[in-house]
Amino acid sequence: MNQRDQDSPRSPRADLGKDPASVSGMFDQVAARYDVTNAVLSLGNDRLWRAATTRAVAPRPGERILDLAAGTGASSVSLARSGAQVVAADFSPGMIADGRRRHGDVRNLTFVEADATDLPFADGEFDAVTMSFGLRNVDRPKTALAELLRVTRPGGRLVICEFSHPRSAAFRRLYGFYNDRVLPRVARALSSHSEAYDYLNESIKQWPDQRTLAEWIREAGWAEVAYRDLTFGIVALHRAVKPGDVRGGTGDAGAVGGAATTSAAGAERDANATDAGASDAGGAAGGDGGAATA
Repeated sequence: MNQRDQDSPRSPRADLGKDPASVSGMFDQVAARYDVTNAVLSLGNDRLWRAATTRAVAPRPGERILDLAAGTGASSVSLARSGAQVVAADFSPGMIADGRRRHGDVRNLTFVEADATDLPFADGEFDAVTMSFGLRNVDRPKTALAELLRVTRPGGRLVICEFSHPRSAAFRRLYGFYNDRVLPRVARALSSHSEAYDYLNESIKQWPDQRTLAEWIREAGWAEVAYRDLTFGIVALHRAVKPGDVRGGTGDAGAVGGAATTSAAGAERDANATDAGASDAGGAAGGDGGAATA
């Protein structure tokens, strides 16, 4: 069994081969209207999810932070406001170019084209690493999680914000109706490349649930893995710490957005706690992350 077979959670019902050139090209095409389209499709929830992710990362002045699958850099700018040195990395040249055009005046923000499964960074280079709505686009997500571990210093933090699966059966039906019936029509009205949002819908369906992703993170070598639902489980916020000595007190569980736990029961309890900022926004499918795939 090859690496791609090991990493694939389910048999795809759509074209989800995630060929690097195809995925990169798809995001290149939508880069210009990417942020606007995502804001509309998510009914504004993308801003709440981004804020929750920034709080979980807990960036500090002078830290080096990697924002992988950064897209046009909206999440990176949020992190950079703390005074941290932020590297916004993405596999899509179009996304990187648009990010530089929009945010080139942010002095502590650097844009880099990078492959999530073969990052061009030194071991232990970053104090924290984060990836929002991008891990799902990687053809070898477990390899990407291992690469994120490699470039993080001992005691450093990981935060993954990704689409997931609502726990309530009634809400799952409502969410499924939105994704299957409403989202495609709105995407066609807003974007000349609506096939990218067909991919979004299908890739969400094929993505594993919260608990499975938590297990992948543990298997990659991360410790203190925990997660919680945002917006009733449409999105899950996973966090973890790289084992090793903590430098300057930034690697504790509190620095990654709450009391982390390695036990399955503890992780399940934490998952039932919904983020105060994002929980009240209601349900809507939202913006997809950048193309950080290999």
